[in-house]
Amino acid sequence: MAVPLWQKGIVTKIEDETYNTKRFWIELPETPSFNFTPGQFVTLDLPIHDKPNKRWRSYSIASWPDGNVIELLIVLLEGGAGTTWIWNNVTVGSELTLRGPQGVFTLPDEIDKDLFFICTGTGIAPFRSMLNHMRLHNVPHKNIYLIFGTRAQRDLLYHQELKELQKDIEGFQFIPTLSREQWDGCCGYVHAVYEKLCEQKQPAQFYLCGWKAMIDEARKRIVDLGYDKKAIHLELYG
Repeated sequence: MAVPLWQKGIVTKIEDETYNTKRFWIELPETPSFNFTPGQFVTLDLPIHDKPNKRWRSYSIASWPDGNVIELLIVLLEGGAGTTWIWNNVTVGSELTLRGPQGVFTLPDEIDKDLFFICTGTGIAPFRSMLNHMRLHNVPHKNIYLIFGTRAQRDLLYHQELKELQKDIEGFQFIPTLSREQWDGCCGYVHAVYEKLCEQKQPAQFYLCGWKAMIDEARKRIVDLGYDKKAIHLELYG
């Protein structure tokens, strides 16, 4: 498949999601209808290095197909050249260069097994896209579990929206779990949550998105539960 061409994007809106995470809405004026499959990503070409491959930063699309505006969810990484430049330079009206969509971290054509969406940090973005797409198009499905691991309540992303989505998608459970703070929700790491839910080893597909350490451990634990490696799909961050 041919690599998409670079195109212009105009930032139309910016909102703080948390103290260190922003939502960026980007209009693609050269593409009247930006068609992508939920779960795919775009790559930004940022003026932070002479070598092209050191300028590129990829972000999952947090919105769902609807015209030519996309939303990106970006966390400020300590010492990160790309996000530091974005924080210091990008405002409403800024012009960016991007290409996409790309990636195969997408839903199967037929959802005939339970889905486990397991993520940390901004790894929640592609799952928000998938879930809203499923809601809008009444996509047939089995049970869906979104297990979102983060440190504290101040790090929760799309929290209220995803809680409300449980009312609109039958069989969907949103399970945020905090590793560094006690609260009235789930505490600890994501692994204990899906291991408990999979005690009966029901047919399932696992989608992992987030930091490498979490994904590496999840892959091993899921296989140890008795699932085939082919049931595991992943998107790495860092």
